[in-house]
Amino acid sequence: MGDRAGAQYADVVVVGAGVVGCSVAASLAARGRDVCVVDRGAGPASGSTSASSAVVRFNYSTWEGVATAWEARAAWMQWEDHLGVADPAGMARMVVTGSLVLDAPDHAPQRVFELFDAAGVPYERWDAETIRTRLPLLEPARHYPPKALADPGFWADPDGELSGYWVPDEGFVDDPQLATHNLMTAAEARGAAFRFRTRVAAIERTAERVRGVRLDDGTLLPAPVVVNAAGPHSGQLNRMADVLGDFAVTTRPLRQEVHEVRAPARFAAGDGGAVVADFDLGTYFRPTPSGGLLIGSMEPACDPLVWLEDPDTYDPNPTKLAFETQVLRAARRIPSLAVPGAPRGIAGVYDVSDDWIPIYDKTSLDGFFVAIGTSGNQFKNAPVIGDLVAAIVEAAAEGIDHDREPVQLRLPRTGNVVDLSHYSRLRPPNKASSGSVTG
Repeated sequence: MGDRAGAQYADVVVVGAGVVGCSVAASLAARGRDVCVVDRGAGPASGSTSASSAVVRFNYSTWEGVATAWEARAAWMQWEDHLGVADPAGMARMVVTGSLVLDAPDHAPQRVFELFDAAGVPYERWDAETIRTRLPLLEPARHYPPKALADPGFWADPDGELSGYWVPDEGFVDDPQLATHNLMTAAEARGAAFRFRTRVAAIERTAERVRGVRLDDGTLLPAPVVVNAAGPHSGQLNRMADVLGDFAVTTRPLRQEVHEVRAPARFAAGDGGAVVADFDLGTYFRPTPSGGLLIGSMEPACDPLVWLEDPDTYDPNPTKLAFETQVLRAARRIPSLAVPGAPRGIAGVYDVSDDWIPIYDKTSLDGFFVAIGTSGNQFKNAPVIGDLVAAIVEAAAEGIDHDREPVQLRLPRTGNVVDLSHYSRLRPPNKASSGSVTG
């Protein structure tokens, strides 16, 4: 970062050093931009990224969702080559387990299959007998709809059997924090600077364009471009910048829990385990390399969502009710799963848009861009997100109005083309979205 008349400056200030902010920094630095990243945490991925289950899946309800996830998977599989640098701290790794998505009446898979066919994603249709044969620890009984633990119907006998579909190339990234550190290392190798334990107190602007950010110690970081990648604090930053007037879709912080238990024998990563998306019971789970099982929520209608007014005021400990609900749901699917008496896991804060589709866009303030609403379903796209945002930033630098002439981006590995207006702040909430973490 340079020094102009005694003041620090950059071409771009990125606010947030989670996986999204680090991806944006790496992509913009690779394009020759002088980038400074500021984050209130002690290091990269100290916020919502650390709560990610890091599942790599492609079953989105929109073309852009499927195409970007399929592109990102190719980058995860060649992670060091994608970054162009080896991180001395080690390299994150994608673990390919395959993924089973179980059917449910309100999640008919035909639209997903059409998108898979268009993007080139391989998949297989499985009936209940195939599920038992291929994943023998699973019981494909039908319990729909998902029920709250207090509902007497939670323990009702099943009323049929399930089919589903298998996606062999899905899996998870073994360490989301390390993956973020890898992205930070790639950004630093291209000249980006990172400032941690640094809070933004104000967005400096004129009537028409951004001028930089003011830190809480009074320091001004002048920059003609600011990217809001502040995760659950993104709404606060947008209000500082006074840019929300034309947003048709907004974001809110959501408290979310992910739980961990010991996986049954032969359901570990590399030993019969797989990612399972269970719309029938309202949960998902995946194995861990150390023999654990991570369990999270699919946000079924019976579970109230815990929206927060202030992302800094929440209980970081898992609750007994949420733990028992999710683990018992998983145990109905894996009868051999042991249910511990004490909760174990983490609670974090997600940054969630109205339709669970992120907002990657310019704003009404020239030079102020957003990469927000990403929590819960965008970690997997981290290798691609920086390029999506960089394409919009570069278009603006060339005088292209992305609102009127949406950027079309051809993804280099798969050749698929995505229309970045899909992620626009001006879109009405997308009715094609699942309205849940699956997007």
